[in-house]
Amino acid sequence: MTDPAFQGEVRAHEPMAAHTTYRIGGPARWFVRADSVSALTSVLEACVRQRVSWAIVGRGSNLLVSDDGFDGVVMTLGRDFRSFRIDADDPTRIMAGAGVLLSAVVQESFKRSLAGLEFAVGTPGNIGGALRMNAGSAQEYIGSRVASVTTYVPGSDLQRRAATDVQWGYRQTSFAPDEVILECELVLEEADPFFIRGKMEANLKRRRASQPLDLPSCGSVFRNPPGESAARLIDQAGLKGLRAGGAEVSTKHANFIVNTGGATAADVRRLIDDVRQRVMDAYGTQLTTEVRFLGFK
Repeated sequence: MTDPAFQGEVRAHEPMAAHTTYRIGGPARWFVRADSVSALTSVLEACVRQRVSWAIVGRGSNLLVSDDGFDGVVMTLGRDFRSFRIDADDPTRIMAGAGVLLSAVVQESFKRSLAGLEFAVGTPGNIGGALRMNAGSAQEYIGSRVASVTTYVPGSDLQRRAATDVQWGYRQTSFAPDEVILECELVLEEADPFFIRGKMEANLKRRRASQPLDLPSCGSVFRNPPGESAARLIDQAGLKGLRAGGAEVSTKHANFIVNTGGATAADVRRLIDDVRQRVMDAYGTQLTTEVRFLGFK
């Protein structure tokens, strides 16, 4: 990682609070921005050889990092992974790097009168994270718009997989834990721009009205149980406003835990465990977290 030819940047003891939407998290032993495929693969292969823990992090919108930080390598995808292009032969197809902001692709699609991603308007994070967790709802999700995905697993070659080779579930996929998403091909459809704009505005209005966008959070904390709403269960259990230190179950949306100021990762983790136990006690339903934990023992 100290090779002068390395394409990217390496920082030691980087505070992860600067790289998560929660604004919480201790230092990563090493923080690496890889600007090319060769830079990425060289670092990951070195981690595997030296048995150093590693993690790929995007915009940190679905991530809670321990107050003690992460004793390993945190990697983010830089320059070569942050661009997208329209297929010259088929203007309904978009090739997007995993480091591209999802919101940028949504806006570019709208400008080109391409429909299919209106559900994602206002969604934070990048394409790679959206693909890994199959961002969206049970009715509309990004996996339904994917034609192919290019991935890399340390010790193997790059692999381009058809979307049909991936299992797309509600807020989950079949990508392996050590499988790094590099790029995807999205297939959209031509539509009236007024229709697209109307759907985008309606979705954005609903998001602003129902979600606590004015405070740091990781988005939805729990997946909806089959046929049920996690937010409804938490609300009916009387848990809105429940606090642990600076962390609070949002009074606006019960499935959000917000950082009201000075919250620690321990506060958030304690509140998550408390909410899960209380919902289990009240309804016998085990809530499953969406948030990704990094650096916890």
